[in-house]
Amino acid sequence: MILRCNAFADNAYIPEKYSCKGKDINPCLTWDNVPAATKSFALSVKDPDAPRGTFVHWLVYDIKKTARKIEENSIPGKQVKNSFGKEGYGGPCPPSGIHRYYFRLSALDTESLGAIHSMADFDRKVQEHTIEEAELMGKFEK
Repeated sequence: MILRCNAFADNAYIPEKYSCKGKDINPCLTWDNVPAATKSFALSVKDPDAPRGTFVHWLVYDIKKTARKIEENSIPGKQVKNSFGKEGYGGPCPPSGIHRYYFRLSALDTESLGAIHSMADFDRKVQEHTIEEAELMGKFEK
């Protein structure tokens, strides 16, 4: 699979619009070359450069298998509380320096992951059911 964003290229800077300094909305994402066995998708957005360990910005699952796009400022599936303590997208907002933000899309072998109540539960269930992953990394500095 290949994951793309119309607002920034892989390893490039994320526009301010998608951060805490801007509108704090998710960017549009598209993908293709999906495995034939895919029954749904899950998406995570994580910052491994946070001072206290990986900071989770967005967790979404049960995205329909026919989807090839997540629209800007949308909710494409069920969401799990992020490190901000809320469901939904929380844009880049590093305390200092340049941070990396990994958008990881997983093609899954199940239509539904069931009820997920924590970030750890999301990671475990996604890992158990992943067929293939695609990743896009963007950078941001406040």
